[in-house]
Parts: sequence; C-alpha cells; structure tokens
Amino acid sequence: MSLGLEPPQLLKKCLFYAGRKFDFEVNRLRLPNKVEGQWECIRHPGGAMAIPITPDGKLVLVRQYRFAVQGRLLEFPAGTIEREEDAFTTIQREIEEETGYRASEWTNLGKFPLAPGYSDEYIFAFLASDLEKLETAPAQDEDEDIEVVLMTPEEFEKAVLSGEGVDAKSIAGYFMAKPFLNK
Repeated sequence: MSLGLEPPQLLKKCLFYAGRKFDFEVNRLRLPNKVEGQWECIRHPGGAMAIPITPDGKLVLVRQYRFAVQGRLLEFPAGTIEREEDAFTTIQREIEEETGYRASEWTNLGKFPLAPGYSDEYIFAFLASDLEKLETAPAQDEDEDIEVVLMTPEEFEKAVLSGEGVDAKSIAGYFMAKPFLNK
C-alpha cells in the first residue's frame, strides 16, 4: 500500500533549530481534516542500512553505544545520508567503515519511515551479500563506539525476542530481508 501525500497547511513556523545531523521545527499547522494545532518535527535527510550476510549464512551486526539510551544496542550497519549522496552510496561507505566488510551483491529491500510520530526520516534498506572481509580494520567515525558481531539468523531472532536490546530499524530491516536469506 502506498501512502498518499496529504500535506498540512503551514500557518506559522514557531521555532527552527539547525543541527549537525538533523533540524527541529515547531510549527502551527492545519491538517487535512481541518484540525489546527502545534506540532514538533525532526527533519532528517534519511538513512541507509544494510543487512549483511556472509557466505556461510552469518549476519554481520554491530553492537554500538547510543548515548540517548545510555547503553549498547545490537544493530545492522547504517548511516545518515550525507549531502550530495544517495542511499546506496551511503550504505556502501557505512558497511565498510563500521564492519570491515565489502559486499559485491546488493538487493534493494525498499524504505520505511523510522518514527513518523515526530520525524520525517526514512530508512532505505539493502541486503548485502557475497561479502569480502577487508584487509584493513574498520575506519569507524571518531564519535562511534562499535563492536562487530556475527550471528546466525536464529541467534538474531532469539536476541530480538529476549529483549537483548536490538534497535527497531534492525528488526524491521531483518524481516524485509528474511525471504532472501535462505535462498
């Protein structure tokens, strides 16, 4: 099912903050159903994620420290789409930087809104296969604290169901990729 666009009418922009990774707006709007009110929104350029799978069927994940939740989450490699970059270029760069793997086969799995209650961010998901381990160690960004983790699909599902701390985009991306994992 495709979402039809029904943009609200902007009545007044109350606050605007431009950040390093995203912007924050508080706007007075009239929704398509004629209700008026004030809504906050994070404006984000979008992100790209990969569900990497090794030739022997292991998923390549990262355990990454996330300051907002004050802990480490199990995630598939992902990153913010930079200016002048498309989602595919972003994830090709991110998978190498975060995991030290390069994929020669890619399947576009589609996109999904991450948190539409307060953000316009979409995540573009890709299955990355035919992986090659790079000779050099991952070149993680200075502000990243990442450990590479290999798991079978069964181990990943068990981690999700046990409440181990898997982020939502990784759960969604995994289930988008699952039909392709056993081929």
